[in-house]
Parts: sequence; structure tokens; C-alpha cells
Amino acid sequence: MSKIHVIHENDAWTDPLIAALEARNLPYASWHMAEERFAGDGFDPAQEPPEGVFYSRMSASAHTRGHRFAPELTASVLPWLEAHGRRVINNSRALGLEISKLAQYGALEAAGIRTPRTLGAVGREATLQAARRLGKPLHSQTQPRRHRRRRPVGEFCG
Repeated sequence: MSKIHVIHENDAWTDPLIAALEARNLPYASWHMAEERFAGDGFDPAQEPPEGVFYSRMSASAHTRGHRFAPELTASVLPWLEAHGRRVINNSRALGLEISKLAQYGALEAAGIRTPRTLGAVGREATLQAARRLGKPLHSQTQPRRHRRRRPVGEFCG
């Protein structure tokens, strides 16, 4: 059986998966993208990746756990695996959708699924300007999770 390589940055999310793999005696390797062997020692795309199946559990919220660059590193690793013909579950396209609300909404619209009007903005002033353009309650992805709630534009902008 091929080794299962679990790409992640959050042990709490992968511990149940690892326990299930161990209970079934399935060979696996943990690719914790914020650990020293990836984040510190570097990633060498000139090397051939190991054989096996690669399962990505990377999350766009990695920064909330102190793993600010884990998604970006994973965004480089997944195409490397794909270029070498490795089977990747939750591949680079899936990660692209995971880390970009605009890409998610575009894919949903392309599939005929309606989404709320969405504007992309970077920085305080652009976000405030976008909020004024929407003119209704808005959800800002940049707000810390504990403060996320729908607020009237006047409250957000004022």
C-alpha cells in the first residue's frame, strides 16, 4: 500500500485522522507545514517527491494559530506534487478556493450557484469604500473571528 502523506498545519484537526490511520495499520507521514523540516529547513522543488497519496488539510485560517505562511508554502508544494504525477486529494485548485473568497464566489457563480454581491478590497480605506458601495450589512473577512458579525454600513464606516 502507498504511504498517505497528510499535509496540514493543525494537529488538533489531524489527530483523529492519524489515530484512524494507525488503528488500520496504514502507512502515513505527517507533513506539518509549520514545522522546522518544511518552514525552517526549506522546501527543495528540485527534489523528487516521495511516492504515495497526498491529502491536504491546509486551512486559510492557519494564521490564527500562528502559522502565517503555511498556506503559501503549501501553495508551492501542491503544484510540485502534481507536476510529478502524485495523487493529491484537495489539490492546488482546492487550496486556491480555500484561501480566496473571491475565487470561491467566482467558482460558485460559474457553476450556476448565486452568491451575495462581493467586492474585494485590501486595506482600511479600500474596505471602507467597498462597504459604502455595498450600502447594506456586510461581512468583512478581515475582522478577527471573535468580532465577526453583520453590522450596518454606517456602524462599520462611522
